[in-house]
Amino acid sequence: MSGIGKRTKAAREGIEHTALYPIEEAVKLVKSNATAKFDETVEIAMNLGVDPRHADQMVRGVCQLPNGSGRTIRVGVFAKGDKADEAKAAGADVVGADELVADVQKGNIDFDRCIATPDMMPLVGRLGKILGPRGLMPNPKVGTVTQDVSSAVKAAKGGAVEFRVEKAGIIHAGVGKASFDETKLVENITALTDAVQKARPSGAKGTFIQRVAISSSMGPGVKVDPATLSG
Repeated sequence: MSGIGKRTKAAREGIEHTALYPIEEAVKLVKSNATAKFDETVEIAMNLGVDPRHADQMVRGVCQLPNGSGRTIRVGVFAKGDKADEAKAAGADVVGADELVADVQKGNIDFDRCIATPDMMPLVGRLGKILGPRGLMPNPKVGTVTQDVSSAVKAAKGGAVEFRVEKAGIIHAGVGKASFDETKLVENITALTDAVQKARPSGAKGTFIQRVAISSSMGPGVKVDPATLSG
């Protein structure tokens, strides 16, 4: 087993692993440790007090990050006729109907976010086993099955982040880039936290957001005091 690199060791030494840092201080630590040669993504992990195996404890939603995600998002839209034209005008990268379904079935998935008009869902439903595991299946709960494809495309391009709790009760999401200034990262993190809090299911009991940590793509995690995250 290889040893810990000098850069990683130095980064870890600057963090008290049992401490809960105020969000502003945590962001400063994450930015200072993002020393890779590329613009690292800042990520958040939230442990929730839910058991997603129960339907009434599922947590899912979407958050429009106020300062964008820093990512270039390719958007695919299943639509036809005027709605297809609307999607193209809004900036969608891939637009189609039957032909797009056929492309996806062949494994050609050239998009990071998927939107569909309601009339296309019988066709798109055939792609569940392909799009579902990739987190790309359109869903009305997060605004990706809609007649207003223009707004949905612009939201996806502008920094809309979908979140969904995993089996272990954890939500992972990107909240910006290490090159963002501290204020913008704090605003994005707070917005996502608020969106998750608003998505609290009826079956959740006790403390909902239990533990929070943020990190950059290549940096160590920093534990955040959840009490400092309210918007």
